[in-house]
Amino acid sequence: DLQQVLLTNRFVVLQSIVSCSPHGILYSKVNTFVLTAPRQDTSDESETSDQTSEHQDSKQDLRSPSIYSVIDTVPQLDFYINATATGRYRRSRPSLEVLRKATDDVELGTEGSGEGTAELAGTPESAQGGANNRRKAAAQPVRFGWITGVMIRCMLNIWGVITFLRLSWITSQAGILLTWLIILMSVLVTSITALSVSAISTNGKVYSGGAYFMISRTLGPEVGGPIGVVYSFANAIGCALHTVGFSETVRDLLIEYNAVIVDPVNDVRIVGVATVTMLLLISLAGMEWEAKTQILFFAILMVSFVNYFVGTLIPATPEKQSVGFFGYNSEIFVTNLMPNWRGPEANFFQMFAIFFPSAIGILSGANISGDLKDPEIAIPKGTLMAIFWTTLSYLGISATIGACVVRDASGSMNDSISGNVSCEGMGCNLGWDFSQCEMNQTCKYGLANNFQVLTTVSGFGPLITAGIFSATLSSALAFIVSAPKVFQCLCRDNIYPYIGFFGKGYGKNQEPFRAYVLTYFIAVAFILIGDLNSIAPLISNFFLCSYSLINVSCFHASITNSPGWRPSFKYYSHWVALFGVVISVVLMFLLNWWAALIAFGLIFFLLGYVIYKKPAVNWGSSVQAGTYNMALSYSVSLSGVEDHVKNFRPQCLVLTGPPNVRPALVDFVSSFTKNISLMICGDILMDNDKSVVPQHNIEALVKWLNRRK
Repeated sequence: DLQQVLLTNRFVVLQSIVSCSPHGILYSKVNTFVLTAPRQDTSDESETSDQTSEHQDSKQDLRSPSIYSVIDTVPQLDFYINATATGRYRRSRPSLEVLRKATDDVELGTEGSGEGTAELAGTPESAQGGANNRRKAAAQPVRFGWITGVMIRCMLNIWGVITFLRLSWITSQAGILLTWLIILMSVLVTSITALSVSAISTNGKVYSGGAYFMISRTLGPEVGGPIGVVYSFANAIGCALHTVGFSETVRDLLIEYNAVIVDPVNDVRIVGVATVTMLLLISLAGMEWEAKTQILFFAILMVSFVNYFVGTLIPATPEKQSVGFFGYNSEIFVTNLMPNWRGPEANFFQMFAIFFPSAIGILSGANISGDLKDPEIAIPKGTLMAIFWTTLSYLGISATIGACVVRDASGSMNDSISGNVSCEGMGCNLGWDFSQCEMNQTCKYGLANNFQVLTTVSGFGPLITAGIFSATLSSALAFIVSAPKVFQCLCRDNIYPYIGFFGKGYGKNQEPFRAYVLTYFIAVAFILIGDLNSIAPLISNFFLCSYSLINVSCFHASITNSPGWRPSFKYYSHWVALFGVVISVVLMFLLNWWAALIAFGLIFFLLGYVIYKKPAVNWGSSVQAGTYNMALSYSVSLSGVEDHVKNFRPQCLVLTGPPNVRPALVDFVSSFTKNISLMICGDILMDNDKSVVPQHNIEALVKWLNRRK
């Protein structure tokens, strides 16, 4: 009869199966299950009424989707219409996260995405409510596109203090060739990570939380929780790094104009604390004001770059020649190609550790994913474009500064020579004798001695100073905004105790004001160190650790073949992601082994805590998919193994009803199954009621069994 119905009316059968599905679902938890079955009714009238009610229920299922329904939503004929041409909004395909929480509007509203309710795209309600949603657009939070929200933000965060104050010094130490290698190695790590981030961000809806949200929803809370703490902490240190760079520039100006406050070190601390306080106030004003400030910084920064490259073309005056700038010269370029290590700790990896923080801003757009209009498109496009343009700028600055400026210069006009005067050094061929200060190591100018070389080379020095201010302040501002956003998402997930206080949001954008204050105090603590070269290696290790885990997430999600892993961004490879993991971990230990041990020690401690506490979250992680694959593989491998007396294990189906009703029967079977065999406790419910056994009842029975064993 069932086969005949299937052949004659597939639609009715589908609806019947769906509506009767609560009676045939096998609910299992560890070692218990509940099987529900309906009582038979032989009356024709009852069958007719049941079919009618089931048909009505099926229509109702079509009208209001349920998280338990397996019926696809009604197709939208205009889904692929060009939305921009018709002036309409294209519906986005709902993610698994949205489908699972379709009936919980409040919870979705607190995810930080800024969306009050989560209607399933493609349903009649959402189609009819589209006009109403557009009329309410004015009340929606501020959202940013891929240019202002991702590309400009990432470029400003990448162009930081290292670009203006340390890139020329690194070029003098490592030479142009090795400096390019350092730049390309850094870009390789960040590009691989950007591809992994693009794949993860296009796999579904990305809410607020950036890197933490991506890792935790991919690898689960065990790995996501630790990296959320580490990444938030790294962003707070990044704010301190760029604030110290800004303070060093202000200190140099104070020394130049004889306006020292206390002493060089304490001046950096005083200016740094005052600066980060100002940045905190800007952040508290809201994302809209922060975005406008970033655009202003970007404009100033572009003008300063143009000013620098134009300055390299202007013939050098005698004053500029005395400090080492001679314009483009092939002899200077050839000399600066090779490295010239100076100092006891000067080596390739030390220079890499100092430079790498200038490439870590690639996640600035992903960190505010909850404030983007379309994160699935904005994050890949904006991040990759930012990496491309900033890489060109780094290579260009390194090559031009190495072709125009000598490593050592005295800054004295009396060192100019004319005629046949015997001297040694690069300056002799250019009409200057810097050999005396080179021998005594007292040169104050040149690539190796002056951090403000770009100011000297530029056409108008104050514009470079303005560029330094813009680069440092914009990067510090981006970090002080990113850290609270990530930490807020971590707090709201309730993975760790005593941090939920910092997850509270305020205003229409759910700004984490409490997390802002916490980030402020962490940044102040590192600003008090007052040394840029000491802070840079620390932040490098924490970000390399974060990048390695992001690549692990992409790799693991790819190899598990999870049905939920379907990123629309196709330009990634799981083998490339694995290579990114290896190179990130290797670089961590090569740069600073003790900082790497501290970072991994902190992660393993937090990981152990999450594994021990087992938070009640289910995000459909790739770890769960991998566990299923392993269990399935082992089960299949056992199917070809014949029973043997030495490996025999009894497998018992015990119809106990609720296990706590017949404890003697449970104890009897458990006496020979022990902890080495399988015992399944079954309960058959004969009832016409379509309601299933509540989940909390099943969990209570599981807890009873665990206490009983």
